Amino acid sequence: MSIDLLNIARTGVQASQAQLGVTSNNIANANTEGYNRQVATQSSLESQRLGNSFYGTGTYVSDVKRVYNEFAARELRIGQTSMSAAETSYNKLSELDEIYSQIGKMVPENLNNFFASINSVADLPTDLGIRTNSLSSAQQLAAGLNQMQSQLDGQVKQTNSQIESITTRINEISKELGSINLELMKSQGQDSQVLDKQDALILELSQYAQVNVIPLDTGAKSIMLGGSVMLVSGEVSMSMGISTGDPYPNEPRINASIGDKTLNVDPSKLGGQLGALFSFRDDTLLPASTELGQLALGIADTFNQMQSKGFDLNGDIGSDIFRDINDPLMASGRVGSNSTNSGTAAMSVSIDDVGALSGGSYQLGYTTLGGYQLTDTQTGKQTTLTLSGSQLTGGAGFSINIDSGAIADGDKFEIRPTAGAATGLKVVMTDPKGIAAAGPQIMPNTANSGELAVKVNVINRTDANFPVTNSELSVRVNTAANTFEVFDAAGTSVGGPTAFTPPQINTGFGFSFEIDDQSTAGVTDTFTFDLSFAEGDNSNAVEMAKLSDTKLMNNGTGTLTSVFENTKLDIGSQTKSAEVRVGSATAIYQQASTRVQSESGVNLDEEAANLLRFQQSYQAAARIMTTAQTIFDTLLSSVR
Repeated sequence: MSIDLLNIARTGVQASQAQLGVTSNNIANANTEGYNRQVATQSSLESQRLGNSFYGTGTYVSDVKRVYNEFAARELRIGQTSMSAAETSYNKLSELDEIYSQIGKMVPENLNNFFASINSVADLPTDLGIRTNSLSSAQQLAAGLNQMQSQLDGQVKQTNSQIESITTRINEISKELGSINLELMKSQGQDSQVLDKQDALILELSQYAQVNVIPLDTGAKSIMLGGSVMLVSGEVSMSMGISTGDPYPNEPRINASIGDKTLNVDPSKLGGQLGALFSFRDDTLLPASTELGQLALGIADTFNQMQSKGFDLNGDIGSDIFRDINDPLMASGRVGSNSTNSGTAAMSVSIDDVGALSGGSYQLGYTTLGGYQLTDTQTGKQTTLTLSGSQLTGGAGFSINIDSGAIADGDKFEIRPTAGAATGLKVVMTDPKGIAAAGPQIMPNTANSGELAVKVNVINRTDANFPVTNSELSVRVNTAANTFEVFDAAGTSVGGPTAFTPPQINTGFGFSFEIDDQSTAGVTDTFTFDLSFAEGDNSNAVEMAKLSDTKLMNNGTGTLTSVFENTKLDIGSQTKSAEVRVGSATAIYQQASTRVQSESGVNLDEEAANLLRFQQSYQAAARIMTTAQTIFDTLLSSVR
């Protein structure tokens, strides 16, 4: 046996050729997204014994490994998820902030213009041209709120569309990963190209949601989303889907299904773009919409109430300028019933006190043990409601009506008292004479308890005893006995005591009035009425104009304008915070990406040096072949 130089040279050439191939492939894929650098591991062939010594027999490439660090890849996925969520939040909030800055600016402008027009009516209460301009300003105000709500609704639809598109792409990735797992199970996870493709898909998936990767002994990988949804297990893929919102259909939910089994997914645990989109829709868009509705209710109720306190140019009590806040079109969508409810109750919400509304939403639950529990979804505060007939009372500025059917144990409802208000706001007054610029004189007795308020209604001004200046009538109301008595200007009783059914009192002298009894015990209060009418009277219009600076909303803490401005400021603040998060998340992602590239990326300088090294090795091995051939030829020549 002798040393086989030709065979040693052959193995050297083959090994160098393999090394050159791996190096060349690295160089060729230097700019390939998701490519992981490969390294050929070279080993010696078994040596042979000649006499007392062992001689090598050559070399071979024992393995071609993919340079991959699971911990660095995991950091990159986490960084990708955080950065995608931050960017998505910032982009969506920027769009909304721009809407409030560009289109939304007309809302407070239109409101101020309307107040200015009312002030003009107060200056010249009989001028029909000014009154017509005031109604036009009211229409512009309503149209501006309608348009703003339309913009918010458009944002909701756009966000829902983005959610649906992402779930479609997730399903495509899920199927691809299942097929890749099948290939890897056949090759025991040795195919670098397939592994690169798998990692690229997983990294893309981490944009849409938080991803957890679980390596399996078979060479495949199981993929979880948000730590709770097993998207891929071996070659089996789960499908993500969109289901109709519950209880509001235009707020779709996300679910995961496999076979005939479907699981609702909590979007707050998903992270990534999906989590950010759901958070934007549910925590920013919907509250902005309900707060816009709160403003619409405030405008409609405030001016309609002021109208009811004054006289129009015809001498009648003013009618509504805007659609009534409890009109069915304004009240639509205030209650959502969960699909899991077993009861048959159909419910609606009546607004009782706009100033007490918060612009938030509530969860109403009923159990036979706990009764009717109303929970503020923002603060978590719980209130036990009282059932009186078919009405639930105790809400902050609203009551809930059970219109038909019955509530069953365990039923749940979502209450949004201000929903639909900005869309339903409309000017219903068509005659400019209807603006109630003049005001009645209703004087409470100085000894009154202060627990009664009255709202008058003119029935017949031609009544012989209709209360006018110097012929005023006083009415004493006893809410303990539910009776009233009428006195003339001299203090002589001219009617009663007469029983009445609260809250309406028909005096029988050409007018009636309603009482608002805020006390729990009976009181006796007296009011003097002077309902004379003068065309030039502007007292009620002056009171209307003063409301621009009056804190009417949020339990007396804010004006009408401040409701909208606070929403705008909050969105601006959220946008700025999102911008900061983008910067922070991007920096973390770039650090993780740099680490992955330093380990798995292709360094062209290093590969060029390797190319030269393996080229020289190849040439040297080839030189051995030449040497072996020369020796062989010399040997043959010597024996001829």
